[in-house]
Amino acid sequence: MTKKVGVGKAHSKIILMGEHSVVYGHPALALPLKDIEVVCQIQAAETPLTLKAQDPLTTAIFSALNYLEIKNQPISYAIKSSVPEKRGMGSSAAVAIAAIRAVFDYFDQELSQETLEMLVHQAETIAHSKPSGLDAKTCLSDQAISFTRNIGFKEIEVNLGAYLVIADTGIHGNTREAVEKVEAIGLDALSDLNQLGELSKKAERALKAKDQKLLGQLMSQAHNHLKSLGVSCDLSDLLVATALEHGALGAKMSGGGLGGCIIALTSTKDQARTIAKKLQEKGAVNTWIESL
Repeated sequence: MTKKVGVGKAHSKIILMGEHSVVYGHPALALPLKDIEVVCQIQAAETPLTLKAQDPLTTAIFSALNYLEIKNQPISYAIKSSVPEKRGMGSSAAVAIAAIRAVFDYFDQELSQETLEMLVHQAETIAHSKPSGLDAKTCLSDQAISFTRNIGFKEIEVNLGAYLVIADTGIHGNTREAVEKVEAIGLDALSDLNQLGELSKKAERALKAKDQKLLGQLMSQAHNHLKSLGVSCDLSDLLVATALEHGALGAKMSGGGLGGCIIALTSTKDQARTIAKKLQEKGAVNTWIESL
């Protein structure tokens, strides 16, 4: 039994704290961006779908079809996404989640959270070889996620009464190159990495205590350490400085670096709107505002 159209949705995510230090065993904090969505539609087609290597969308669809033991059912997909690719916003994971949900919806099959997580991880592994799972976990959650390598994930309730401005530099981030850059620094990187790890732990406590001011300060300190490691870029630095100049509680680059997005924390939505406008004037190609 199939529907005329199967629909699946997923939201995106952003790293709040812990970039790069997470590689060395420190915790990272990620936030779901519930208003920035991907929608996938599945419907009947005349010719079978072709699996494309390293494409999270088709690998997700085929993972779902294989799980359901469905063969020779020609289907096509349409994707509508507000999540830019290669900006550290979990585009690949969000697309995979939406696609799997759409396949199950099209074939009118029940989909448990456990099965969804397993299939998303399978698709992400095919597309990216060794995903940490943080993107998928955060795109599947309504809460903040804390992740520590070899330990795992935990959810953190966020009710900060603040706003997060996300600004896209328009530059593709390059996590692999940034990680290699930090590795090349060697022992001289340890001080910055350890500080980033400590800031991430303090940020988790600030979230739990609903301390906006402290969280903002920690974000700005983290940006300085990431800049010191050489993983920021000129436009990210300019946007961070602009946000702070116009009253942000804190601001930093987010994600692997060398492009991608910056984030800024504000107390009010009006402030967030003002800062978003200023960031676009300084070169951000897009901005979003998320309540925390």
